[in-house]
Amino acid sequence: MISDFRFKISDFFLLRVFASLRSLILLLVFFAVPAHAEFRFPMPEFASGYKHPPVYTPGPSTAMVGWDIVVLLATLTLAAVFVLKRRKRREIFLLTLFSLLYFGFVRNGCVCSVGSIQNVAAGLCNSAYGVPLTVLIFFAAPLIFALLFGRVFCAAVCPLGAIQEAVAVKPVKVPLAVEKVFSIVPYIYLGLAMLSVAMGSGFIICQYDPFVGFFRMGASSSLLIFGGLMLALGIFVARPYCRFLCPYGVLLNWASKLSRRHAVITPADCIQCGLCADSCPYNAINKPMTATVPESRGKGARRLGLLILLIPVLIVTGAGAGRLLREPLSRMHPTVRLAERIAGEELGRYKGTTIESAAFRASDTPNEKLYAEAVGLKEKFGLGGMVFGAFIGLVVGCKLISVSVFRKRTDYEPNRGACYSCGRCFKYCPVKE
Repeated sequence: MISDFRFKISDFFLLRVFASLRSLILLLVFFAVPAHAEFRFPMPEFASGYKHPPVYTPGPSTAMVGWDIVVLLATLTLAAVFVLKRRKRREIFLLTLFSLLYFGFVRNGCVCSVGSIQNVAAGLCNSAYGVPLTVLIFFAAPLIFALLFGRVFCAAVCPLGAIQEAVAVKPVKVPLAVEKVFSIVPYIYLGLAMLSVAMGSGFIICQYDPFVGFFRMGASSSLLIFGGLMLALGIFVARPYCRFLCPYGVLLNWASKLSRRHAVITPADCIQCGLCADSCPYNAINKPMTATVPESRGKGARRLGLLILLIPVLIVTGAGAGRLLREPLSRMHPTVRLAERIAGEELGRYKGTTIESAAFRASDTPNEKLYAEAVGLKEKFGLGGMVFGAFIGLVVGCKLISVSVFRKRTDYEPNRGACYSCGRCFKYCPVKE
């Protein structure tokens, strides 16, 4: 009886397992069939002689453009008031959530001040390219506010910063040395973006925006994974895109250093408790330096002079390195990539064709014409690479000078260039007015 009972139990268990597997298989078939439904029909024949009718592309809607400008200026003004007058972290964060909702999910992340750099650069490089007034305002307004009040745009207006601020629930400090080293990456990204625009390769800042896929509820799987990883990293490393990638942040950093007014940590005398520095996850608060001078003035002056003399060497070295990198840099341009693909197919390196190479072969354009155009672009990228490399050499030289100069400070002070005016330090400061 016991053996029969065990058999019934095991039989019942197997039936449950097979039933679950059957349900799982049916579920997979249910989703897999629609996913492959597009292949039930034959692929289109590009060489059939069919002429496509002209495609009418409606222009972008301008119904909300005026509202976008009004909301941008209003949020910038409110951010400045909350940071400089109200000094309330809660109010700054609520404004951050509003900006995330409006500029991010309602307006789908466009117009974006971060991407507007490319439009302005394209207008400067190509006189035939017209920069819309709205884009100009989105480019200039945050910079003007940074000159007046610091990076209030980063504090509560930028949708890219807002989505990262919303997930930064357990931020930890990155070692200052690591922060300094990686702080050069935004300059490299900015230089590459400007090179891409100047060479007509496209707007890579918009193309690789990690969060626009979430705002628009759709993007390539690789971009969604990239954005998801950035948000997951942002739980522990606050604002990784803003700190280590954002090219617009470079301009805001420069403007904020010259700001007429800036957020201060304490409304009264600093008691040097250090709580503000502990609360800031961005390493954006400079500690007091009232101890003895670490070296004599003459020694510091000699080191500064050597670094200044080193800058031209770094610029020339960077220009040479940029020239050597013209081949990989030129692959940013679609024509160069297509020419290399066609050449690879002719030499048998690739099996089959891509959509781009098939379309090119159907156009009856001679390969030699494509190759000649690619060679010309590579030469242009050689010159552009030199400018890009010289810019990076100049940035490295300036960074070396900035870390070698000692400034005397008596209190904890925000680093005007790096501070996002997020207001975290306000509530930790025990000094009240």
